[in-house]
Amino acid sequence: MEERRYRSASGAPLALRCRQHSASCRELAVRCPRLQLRSLSAVTSAVWLAAYGLFVLCQNSMVLSAAIFLTLIGLIIYLHFVKIDQESLLVIGSLGIQVTSSYASGKESTTFIEMSQVKDVVINEAIHMQKVIYYLCILLQDPQDPQGVSEVVPLFQSSKPRLDCLIEVYKSCHEILDQTKTASQSDGVK
Repeated sequence: MEERRYRSASGAPLALRCRQHSASCRELAVRCPRLQLRSLSAVTSAVWLAAYGLFVLCQNSMVLSAAIFLTLIGLIIYLHFVKIDQESLLVIGSLGIQVTSSYASGKESTTFIEMSQVKDVVINEAIHMQKVIYYLCILLQDPQDPQGVSEVVPLFQSSKPRLDCLIEVYKSCHEILDQTKTASQSDGVK
């Protein structure tokens, strides 16, 4: 297992972990920094101080109760639906590609794409707010048109790694995809 350090498009530190399970199976995981207690404390304190200020003005204890309740509900929603700690890609040459997002609350979201649907894995670029942002995506083959693309599935949407990290993942994916294509072509020739 190998781990390398990179940066996200916003400059946050990321870690890319590569694990080779077999010659045709590789797992690539991008880990984001964990939620910092300092930032969590700052947001909570700001909300509670604002609520205390409102309490002093209106002398209604419901303001304090509502602030505490809303802060806790907001934190639960953020941890369960927004904050992603790790995004991983499991490429299995004979089966397909599994994309997993692990949230801070422990929840995982997994998508599996069969290898017969995968046309290619590419690095694409987008212009966002006067910046060029690169992202890795899977091109799905159109069932009606073998030369066409039916869907583009973006990867690592939360961590947004920079180009140097994406190139590493791209090369790793293509090693397995090229082995699979070579194997299926040689089977077709026999």
